[in-house]
Amino acid sequence: MKVYEFAGFPNPARVRIALAEKGLTDKVDFVSVNVPEGEHRNAEFLAKNPSGKVPALETEDGTVIAECTAITEYLDHMDGAPELTGKTPQERGVIHMMQRRAEEGLLDAVGAYFHHATPGLGPDIETVQFADWGNHQKDRAIEGMKYFNSVLEKQDYVAGDTFTMADITVFAGLAFAGFANIDVPAECSALKDWQSKVSSRPSFAA
Repeated sequence: MKVYEFAGFPNPARVRIALAEKGLTDKVDFVSVNVPEGEHRNAEFLAKNPSGKVPALETEDGTVIAECTAITEYLDHMDGAPELTGKTPQERGVIHMMQRRAEEGLLDAVGAYFHHATPGLGPDIETVQFADWGNHQKDRAIEGMKYFNSVLEKQDYVAGDTFTMADITVFAGLAFAGFANIDVPAECSALKDWQSKVSSRPSFAA
């Protein structure tokens, strides 16, 4: 398999964590796509992923799977023993619900703030910006942190009692928030404790 990525970006990090959790890192060739230099807009990459986003996974037969949730689903079912996306219909439903909330209410909100209300990746990449929208999304991200804090006051992990892809996404959202200088509210102690706990997993260290 190949994974097209740019190291250090939050979404490629999500896939790297999933690979490490599944013990598949050594089965992947990582191909760097230099997003800050605009390489994601080259025709060669757009032929693989028309959205121009990283990461994208290419299987042995040339099939390209984009979007982190879809990639994680694929990786999680490679061995027939899913751990990150749920086994039962209820587990899968809850995990996917929390995954979407983590993306929309935290990670994507931070991304919108970064790309619209800060210099982002620079004028050559950030060709269209709406600062008011970006600042609104910053507020939304903070509300997302408060929401996940309330969830983690009641349970060990984002989607229940076990670590799932939703935890990976919330962690990536918090890491991106830190990079974008969005502080976790002081009252979110459960979220901070959870962040410390999951950061000690070998997959995150990797």
